[in-house]
Amino acid sequence: MRDQILLVEDDKQIRDILRDYFEGKTPSLEVTCAADGATGLQLFREKEFDLVLLDVMLPGRNGFSLMKEIRQTSDVPVIFITARTMEEDRLYGYELGCDDYVCKPFSFAELYAKVTALIKRSKGTVREKEEIVTCGAICFHKRSLSVTVNGEKVDLAPKELSLLAVLMERKDWVFTREMLLDLVWGKDYYGGDRVVDNHVKKLRKSLGSAGAQIKTLIGRGYKITED
Repeated sequence: MRDQILLVEDDKQIRDILRDYFEGKTPSLEVTCAADGATGLQLFREKEFDLVLLDVMLPGRNGFSLMKEIRQTSDVPVIFITARTMEEDRLYGYELGCDDYVCKPFSFAELYAKVTALIKRSKGTVREKEEIVTCGAICFHKRSLSVTVNGEKVDLAPKELSLLAVLMERKDWVFTREMLLDLVWGKDYYGGDRVVDNHVKKLRKSLGSAGAQIKTLIGRGYKITED
């Protein structure tokens, strides 16, 4: 199976040269190109990619905006390739979750080395499987500490996030209130176990329709299921 790269770049010459260079160096690489952010996002949603090469200054939707969208649902490796060389731009790129930030003009050979190394590392560590935990409609993104329900990001308070993480790490396990107090609030917490019930109620509400996946077992505790 060929490794899939999405290249979002408005300069046609750069697109053509990079695609020809990469596919010529390694026949197992396939480069899909987009000339603007909107098209890039559409392609990203339609197809599974192993790495994204992303320009910042794009027609319409810029690369930073596209990066935010990508990180809502995926930890796919992303490399910015851009003429924006200011330190604040580079730092912002890393803050958004990029894996590397390469300034133009750049060496094709060096960029190729970065790309192949990132793809190899990503596949070698089974990055998506290890860092995204799924349960039914809920996805917990461990790297970014974010949650999506049916692909839509939901905002959770810190304790709700911790509570969900514990439940999702052990799907279908029954956790007593005492266990959840120890795991989420810590053994030094001296409040009553009603705090668990209150936060489960808040968590269900935050998750919307997926909140029904958290089940109450009368007299025993809570668990999360696929449906």
